[in-house]
Amino acid sequence: MRRVREEAPDPQRQRLYRQAILIAIGGNVLLAVAKGLLAWFTGSSAVFSDAANSLSDTFYSLLMGIGLYVAQQPADKGHPQGHGRFEPLVSLFIAGAMGLAGATAVWQSVQRFLEGGDAVAAGWPTMVLAGSMAVKVGMYVSVRRVGEAADSPAIRASARDNLSDVLTSAAALLGVWAARAIDPIFDPIAGLLVGLWIFRALWDIAQENLGYLTGRGAPDELIDRIAQVAREVDGVGDVHRVIAEYVGPALRVDMHVNVNGGMTLERAHEIGDAVSDAVEALDGVDLAFVHVEPTEDRY
Repeated sequence: MRRVREEAPDPQRQRLYRQAILIAIGGNVLLAVAKGLLAWFTGSSAVFSDAANSLSDTFYSLLMGIGLYVAQQPADKGHPQGHGRFEPLVSLFIAGAMGLAGATAVWQSVQRFLEGGDAVAAGWPTMVLAGSMAVKVGMYVSVRRVGEAADSPAIRASARDNLSDVLTSAAALLGVWAARAIDPIFDPIAGLLVGLWIFRALWDIAQENLGYLTGRGAPDELIDRIAQVAREVDGVGDVHRVIAEYVGPALRVDMHVNVNGGMTLERAHEIGDAVSDAVEALDGVDLAFVHVEPTEDRY
């Protein structure tokens, strides 16, 4: 009797995961070091907030690498349906790292705001922050493409974080220039806005991935599509039950189909397998459990 799901790692998916991890770790380490040094020498709250964000990005990139490696391991006795739930768990670690960076940025900005803020030289901050924005745009495009190709919520979360980093660097840059041109208080204000934006991005990531971990149901449109695909299978008279929920980032479907009650058990089993194959061919569906039941009509 089989007790563990039979599956093999997907080489294409593993290649995409490695690509995303290398982009994330390499880019974030570079930016964290550059912005950290800049914040140290200039004392800018806005730059400090952005550096804290990049440091958290480096931390979550390492976590993402570990988590995605575990998520790709085949099923075993400890996890008979595979390790897919580890992927949204990694995304929640990403959200946690972002929360720590946001709290640090807000706290430091409030302290500097109460002190009145300081104007800083705009030369190096402008070059570093503008360069950071360019790097993050490139990372967002690359990682988003990989995330869509791999259908990975963790990699898509990483891509969205890269996009939010573009906006936080832009806010930091505006803060530096406004502090010199208008009033020094604009530097800690910009840092505070950066921190609050980090919390906004955190909420989006946490909300999506908590749904993956807690069995969120599939959208109505997808359930309708599943029923339609099943009805198109030769021999299916009707579909009277479809329960679809996320188990990790992939969808598990439990459904009941009606067939002619006078057919042989072998034929009914073939129809059930055909429905299962058709439903599992849909994007995002991992497994389909099909229960075959008789209709009142008979041969």
